[in-house]
Amino acid sequence: MARSLKKGPYVDPRVLKKIKDKTPGGKEVIKTWSRACTIVPEMVGFLFGVHNGKDFIEVRVSEDMVGHKLGEFSPTKKFSRHGGKIQKELDIAQKQREVDAAKAAKAGAEG
Repeated sequence: MARSLKKGPYVDPRVLKKIKDKTPGGKEVIKTWSRACTIVPEMVGFLFGVHNGKDFIEVRVSEDMVGHKLGEFSPTKKFSRHGGKIQKELDIAQKQREVDAAKAAKAGAEG
């Protein structure tokens, strides 16, 4: 555990101040740069805009997120795909399967 139990979880007071006047389940996005803030039960149902260094990623807090950090749900790196010869072969095979499935569906619909 990263933080001592006697200290308790780190919850940014500015985030708590922002949710104090609002009702859960609303469509209003609460913007925050506090990625290290621990999610507490009072935050369940709110829609947060968590900054990832470039944009705000919208995160709707649910009950199973309690105890995690806000930053865990706003990735900072964008994964495009793995490259190389093997990946190209996999992509070609995937496209061929899609074409075969479309032909099978078309043949099934005609007959």
